[in-house]
Amino acid sequence: MSTAQKAIATAREGTRLDDAQVLALADLTDLRPLLAAAEELTLEGHGRAVTYSRKVFIPLTQLCRDVCHYCTFAKAPRSLKQAYLSPDEVVEIARTGAAAGCKEALFTLGDKPELRYSAARRALAELGHSSTLEYLEAAARSVFTQVGLLPHLNPGVMNREDLQRLRPVSVSMGLMLETASERLSARGGPHFGSPDKWPARRLETIEWAGELAIPFTTGLLIGIGETRLERLEALLALRALHERYGHLQEVIIQNFRAKPGTRMSQAPEPSLQEHLWTIAVARLVLGPRFSLQAPPNLQPGALAALVRAGVNDWGGVSPVTPDHVNPEAPWPHLETLATETAAADRELTERLGIAPPFVRTPEHWVDPALLSAVRRAADTRGLARTDLWHAGAATPVPAAAYTWIREAVRDTGTGISHRSGLSRPIARALARAGRGASLEESDIEQLFYAAGRDLHEVLRAADLVREDAVGDEVSYIVNRNINYTNICTYRCGFCAFSKGRSARDLRGPAYRIDTDEIAQRAVEAHAAGATEVCLQGGIHPSYTGETYLSIVAAVKAAVPDMHVHAFSPLEIMHGARTLQLSLVDYLRRLKAAGLSTLPGTAAEILDDEVRAIICPDKLSTNEWLQVMRTAHGIGLKSTSTMMFGHVEQPRHWARHLLHIRTLQKRTGGFTEFVPLPFVHMEAPMWRKGLARSGVSFREALLVHAIARLALHPLIPNIQTSWVKMGPEGAALTLQAGANDLGGTLMNESITRAAGGVNGQELDAAGIERLAQTLGRPTFQRTTLYQRAHTNIATPFIAIAQ
Repeated sequence: MSTAQKAIATAREGTRLDDAQVLALADLTDLRPLLAAAEELTLEGHGRAVTYSRKVFIPLTQLCRDVCHYCTFAKAPRSLKQAYLSPDEVVEIARTGAAAGCKEALFTLGDKPELRYSAARRALAELGHSSTLEYLEAAARSVFTQVGLLPHLNPGVMNREDLQRLRPVSVSMGLMLETASERLSARGGPHFGSPDKWPARRLETIEWAGELAIPFTTGLLIGIGETRLERLEALLALRALHERYGHLQEVIIQNFRAKPGTRMSQAPEPSLQEHLWTIAVARLVLGPRFSLQAPPNLQPGALAALVRAGVNDWGGVSPVTPDHVNPEAPWPHLETLATETAAADRELTERLGIAPPFVRTPEHWVDPALLSAVRRAADTRGLARTDLWHAGAATPVPAAAYTWIREAVRDTGTGISHRSGLSRPIARALARAGRGASLEESDIEQLFYAAGRDLHEVLRAADLVREDAVGDEVSYIVNRNINYTNICTYRCGFCAFSKGRSARDLRGPAYRIDTDEIAQRAVEAHAAGATEVCLQGGIHPSYTGETYLSIVAAVKAAVPDMHVHAFSPLEIMHGARTLQLSLVDYLRRLKAAGLSTLPGTAAEILDDEVRAIICPDKLSTNEWLQVMRTAHGIGLKSTSTMMFGHVEQPRHWARHLLHIRTLQKRTGGFTEFVPLPFVHMEAPMWRKGLARSGVSFREALLVHAIARLALHPLIPNIQTSWVKMGPEGAALTLQAGANDLGGTLMNESITRAAGGVNGQELDAAGIERLAQTLGRPTFQRTTLYQRAHTNIATPFIAIAQ
């Protein structure tokens, strides 16, 4: 085995190649094992998603002090009508892009033309600026503030002060290294006469960007006279900088195109095989999770080959403006790009102008001036949010969701662990689920990134497990919500229901319902056929443990056989502390008073990293688990929930599910798991720009499906919230792992306070009609998932609250 072959084997094992192993790849002649390894690593790191940014191209100026011998972008003043785009022209181009759905404004421009051309200096003076970079700063700010696009800047070589000044007006920047070879800047080389193309200067700019925590795009331009060894040296230089600062959001492997009218118009272009070799070695050098890009307009007809060589990103693609750097090579239409990407068994997926890993930790990488906009434009994975669906908002489900479900066709002859062609992390996780094994955190997290065929298979697997665990019947309960007060001393950033010092401007007045009114509502619920009342409220400053005891007693006195499903772990903890009782003693008193089960709310995300942001004064993860463990220990069962879509990441979802699974394995006390997508519209933290705009429909669907896989077989029931998901969305989740539609929820008010408009109740007939559209039978259940014997003879009465 040659040194190069050994290097390939080492990379496939997930081991970092040292410099000597990298340089040995220059001698590789057989591309087949190299390309196979690169594709394997790409699928490991990125799954089946190939990303792109929907951008508008803004060529601020085509003047440049450099004279690269292959470039047609740079022009002399005599060839241009004007030296710079005017401020109005810049904003107009941006508006055209925004109207076409663009989210990124890519500013490209020549390098410091005022140092060469008096025409540039005069034009800048007329614009009121002393330098091109100063004008760029103003133009980018205008595009962001007036149009809302996120700027990405490619202004050439910069010093530390330049980068620092531009950071507040851009979510990312870029500078192609092109080559690490100084000889290409010598006389006769393509960079002779271009002072900004010296590799050391460009590497210095890239390093300063790292010091300033600027997400940065760079890359290689291959075929301009460099050797394979010099390409590898350039990749090693970039890897060293990224390992030091972690700021390189992608590396572009761009192939030279000979352009008429340039000194290199007759120079040979690199072959496709040479391009594939460079992409593949870049994948091995930089690792599976690194983002590698190739411009899709420079290798028409070969995109599937580029993907299989290691490409996971197409860069910025504009539906409205040409590639001003390569005007002879038009962008592929997005439909065509999606088709060609699919030919490589990948799914075209939109991202922002800042790459997903940086979006997922924006506080470090994004200037505060842009932070809210980045959060609101992104989904939980850090990709662009592309659908208009929002939890609780009665917005239509994206059409693609029906395709996902349709593609997740059941194959009763094939189990969930025996489907071929899946990416390795997804196949590994589904194989474990198929054996009934407990999934690891990394397994669960990877499932949330499923795309294309992997996504379809996750949904299919969840539905198969659901069918095996509980059959086709869809269950529901007839119940009534009684939220007895919305006055609360806690300051949870996601909550629009509570009234307190931090929430005076939110919907509706503060209220507190006395025990007589609570009892009356229980009577009305019983008369309407309800078998359960669900009682929850804010932590009123005057409430003690006796308050909760009196509430339970009032309901049981009014309707002795009513199931009392009441009090979140926060209320239980509060009640015990105010009476100076242990949890077990207080829960026993509640049980004796008539408490039947506990709702699993106040869980939010069971990870203290997240709780410190969204509910810092609330009970901790361990305290929530302690309340539930104690309740289960004395025979009080409970539900479990997860409120997701605000500031957390998929790894936090995985941790939450594992906490629930671990406790269930110990106690068996959870009757169901209920995913609750964040309703953002009136949430204080969203209004302050501190949270995302909820989850996309894809994410909501996947949470239901993955919960089914992760909690199987310990929790047999996965409930979908029709209030949050809407009836249409709830129907789709029933085909992706869920089996329960929850309660009819007379007078639901918490989601309504957050801006939800899906209604306060869905009667039993409506629930049954919903399930029948899927060809699924229904049954009315009790809180403990037994079959209810009550017949619903009268419609529910909506009572104002």
